[in-house]
Amino acid sequence: MSEINKQQSWLGSLIIYKDIRMIRILLLGAISGFPWVLIASSLSLWLKEEGLSRSTIGWAGLIFGVYALNYLWAPIIDRIQIPFLTKKIGHRRGWIVLMQVIILLSLIIWSLINPTENLALLISVGLIIAIASATQDITVDALRIEQINENEGKSMAAGAAMAVVGWWTGYKLGGVVALFTAEFFENLGISDYWQATFLVLGGLVVLMNIGLMFVHEPLETDRQIKQIETDKLIKAKLGSNNFITNFIAYISGTIGGPIMSFFKKNGFAIAVGILGFVFLFKIGEAFMGRMSIVFYKEVGFSKGQIAIYSKGLGWITTVIFTLLGGIMAMRAGTIKTMFFAGGLMAVTNLLFAILAWTGKSEVLFAIAVIADDITAAFATVAFVAFISLLVDRTYTATQYALLASIGTAGRTTLASSSGALVDWLNGDWGTFFVLTTIMVIPSLVCLWLIKNKIKFGAK
Repeated sequence: MSEINKQQSWLGSLIIYKDIRMIRILLLGAISGFPWVLIASSLSLWLKEEGLSRSTIGWAGLIFGVYALNYLWAPIIDRIQIPFLTKKIGHRRGWIVLMQVIILLSLIIWSLINPTENLALLISVGLIIAIASATQDITVDALRIEQINENEGKSMAAGAAMAVVGWWTGYKLGGVVALFTAEFFENLGISDYWQATFLVLGGLVVLMNIGLMFVHEPLETDRQIKQIETDKLIKAKLGSNNFITNFIAYISGTIGGPIMSFFKKNGFAIAVGILGFVFLFKIGEAFMGRMSIVFYKEVGFSKGQIAIYSKGLGWITTVIFTLLGGIMAMRAGTIKTMFFAGGLMAVTNLLFAILAWTGKSEVLFAIAVIADDITAAFATVAFVAFISLLVDRTYTATQYALLASIGTAGRTTLASSSGALVDWLNGDWGTFFVLTTIMVIPSLVCLWLIKNKIKFGAK
């Protein structure tokens, strides 16, 4: 290919990002990412500054386990309509708004809680936020995928990149707001500065709901027609038509339909291989991520420094390299991009080991954070595009939630022991980060075994 053709090809890939649908997907990503500011960064640092142990902070992360289970109620999201809201703003947006209201009310409750006196209540409210966020993710991802037609493979990769940019925008910039607001209130002498911060963050939730109204959603789709057709097929197999068989057909179609569709399309062996890869891919990253803010604090960085390097600088890096990762996925394919990202993931974790062994260094901290964000950008955009291309549009929410939940299962349930692992290593952060490097390898082996047999729904 000539140099001119290459430049035109890259320019063509960049032009895809100008599509108005990409702006909508960006906002949806931000709505999805913001709750992680609350139950990840903010909650972890709040508990740390209240004097709770690393193990307690790590085990508190078990609330993230609901993200690994949200596929269980995803069929409900695909079929059940919210009274009043569905007719007014659409099926998907109605569910999102309902979950946002629950998150807002939870933040108000958090603003009234003393962590040391009401730890169980605090974690319970955190669990409610996690459930609402995980439920919201089901419909956010479905609405995002439905913005793109099935035969638009490149647009799907671009949309995946914009979704990741949006997610990290909600998480990183939300984190900047949270950390600087907390530090501002703390410097003012407000003892319950985190509680006051959560009220400010509640205002961001309101703004996101206003923005959601600009995301297009068709009020009429053929999704429900196809779901009803599946119910009729099941009823025909049952051989009779009464209340009991109608109920069995409805439940079977709602829960079993998406799963049967996935295994039928890929074949049992390849489907299991896909699920194995999805489960293993980001375990190492999750172990490191869960303890990262605790590590930064123990090394000696202030909330302001963490906000600048890990959140603000990290957001800029993530945006740039996510868009580049989207172009790489468009041109080289999602599978090659995931192999590339997996290698970067292993190398990046070693940089944090070096930081742990050498001690506090703002320069090395900035380098490690930038490298980590570059890695996360490539890995996440490839992963999102990968599972987005696998779903059946009749069961968009359910199949995407199933795949995303399995990926989250490895990152949340296993990574919850990250704090206990650091304690078991007697605070040896360097060895901890080396172990997270080794955790990357099994997923890449799994992907290598199935890479030539995966069937995507769009090219």
